[in-house]
Amino acid sequence: MRLLKRVYYFLIYTNLLIAGAAIAQSALTYLFFEALFDYPIMMIEGAATLLLYNFSMLLSKPQNPQKSVYRRTRWLFRNEWLLWLNSVIGLIILIYAACHIHLYSLLFLVGIGGMSVAYSVPIVRYNGEWVGFRQLPGMKIFHIALIWTLSSVCLPALEMHLDGLTVDLHLFQRLFVLKFLFLLVCTLPFDIRDIQQDSYYHLKTIPNMLGANRAILLCYALLITHSIIVLLSAIQLNVQIGILITNLLIAVVLKQVVFQNANRYHYAFLLDFALIAQFLIVYLLV
Repeated sequence: MRLLKRVYYFLIYTNLLIAGAAIAQSALTYLFFEALFDYPIMMIEGAATLLLYNFSMLLSKPQNPQKSVYRRTRWLFRNEWLLWLNSVIGLIILIYAACHIHLYSLLFLVGIGGMSVAYSVPIVRYNGEWVGFRQLPGMKIFHIALIWTLSSVCLPALEMHLDGLTVDLHLFQRLFVLKFLFLLVCTLPFDIRDIQQDSYYHLKTIPNMLGANRAILLCYALLITHSIIVLLSAIQLNVQIGILITNLLIAVVLKQVVFQNANRYHYAFLLDFALIAQFLIVYLLV
């Protein structure tokens, strides 16, 4: 049990968990379209996500990390060499994989990367100040969900189209909506957890604007809406079953673990595991 806990924290602290989630979500797109996995695209998803999250951590490095109240911050910058090591490895993988995709896909990827950087880097003028998208009222989770949807749905679909494969437009549209909603469900609990921290930094997130209890109800409402759309969508039965099983598991985890232990910082990262679990469950059923 202690070993599993150490592995759990290691995956979180090194951003390998979120990189694995990005790979899993792009792989899920190929299951939806009943297409073969495109490994260069999946490698790009993982490596680019790793680099972006590492960049975000370095950008937000406090002056004295060892005095931070957050265990993750203290651990990460005590082992900063590991952050740089996996960034270098990620960059090598990204460059290699980028050489094996179409030019238009690469340009699309650059656009997604620019939007991702805009999350933290101040490029938007608001109330007389230059801010990142995360500082715009209510924008934070929608920006994250959009970036992930563009990268895990649109990029694989574009590459499939450029490879000469037929991409069902109606299926693509349903998948886009489903993925966006699902990512909102998996992102909102983090903002609920961080409601006090975000208030301190004057970030107007959805939970700050609605209150924690209403935000929790919104999370359940989004999960129910997602499940209804899955039931009404003309997609493979096994895929439907896999997604609904995942939603049920998420509902249980939210109610019994995440929202019952709001003060336990790392419990919310179980939602990142849900991104991987969704793919694995669907993969086993297809």
